[in-house]
Amino acid sequence: MSIVTPFALRTRPWWALILPLLIFGCGRPESNQPPAGDATSAAAGGESSSPRRTVMFLGTSLTDGYGLEREDAYPAIIQQKVDSAGLPWEVVNAGLSGEKSAGALQRMRSWLIRQPFDVLVLETGANDMLTGGDVDAMRANIQAIVDTVRAARPDARIVLAGMIAAPNLGRRYGNRFNGAYPQLARENGLTLIPFLLDGVAAQPRLNLADGIHPNEQGHQIVAANVWKTLEPILRDPAAAAPVPAETVPAAADSAAGA
Repeated sequence: MSIVTPFALRTRPWWALILPLLIFGCGRPESNQPPAGDATSAAAGGESSSPRRTVMFLGTSLTDGYGLEREDAYPAIIQQKVDSAGLPWEVVNAGLSGEKSAGALQRMRSWLIRQPFDVLVLETGANDMLTGGDVDAMRANIQAIVDTVRAARPDARIVLAGMIAAPNLGRRYGNRFNGAYPQLARENGLTLIPFLLDGVAAQPRLNLADGIHPNEQGHQIVAANVWKTLEPILRDPAAAAPVPAETVPAAADSAAGA
């Protein structure tokens, strides 16, 4: 996948102004909030003669679909692609707005690990980054999620969705944050989506008014990013080898520093 680092194009004034006020963990409007602690299906699966397996999306408001209905969030769009391809998979959206990596770990250990899933798409760390959280602690939380899944479900495939640090956090922080995802993927043999918001971040027409969360069109692009990596796994989980974890692209250096 070609890695585009939109933050590297320039530091946008509106981004600098809203960053202290908004985080990926903004709460979902009440009318659009799923029951607390409930991993809901992104779309109802059709009848099939083959047993349906489960791909779970564990993530933040990006996965939850903040500001949108659940059926417009990218996991639901992935379900549409799955159904169109005639694949026997059900998508479960376990995204939770406001969650940091420590919360994702707690949910996985406490109850998500008891839910059936064969593939886990793990998207976390954005809220850690936007609040300047410790990168080592975030890495440790993601590693613990991987360890928890591997211990309980050794045959489950894990796909790690990478993120890119906002530029005003500084070059040193950005380099450490940006490098955490490829390193975790290499060390654990995970399939890596280098940048979940590739082609969407910092594009006003693809985001809500807050400038951070994708709108419906943005989620379509995010779903396409995810589908490129996920489709081979869903077609043949045993044969699809992990995608080699690439090093952080040179453009990310510019993204990390203002």
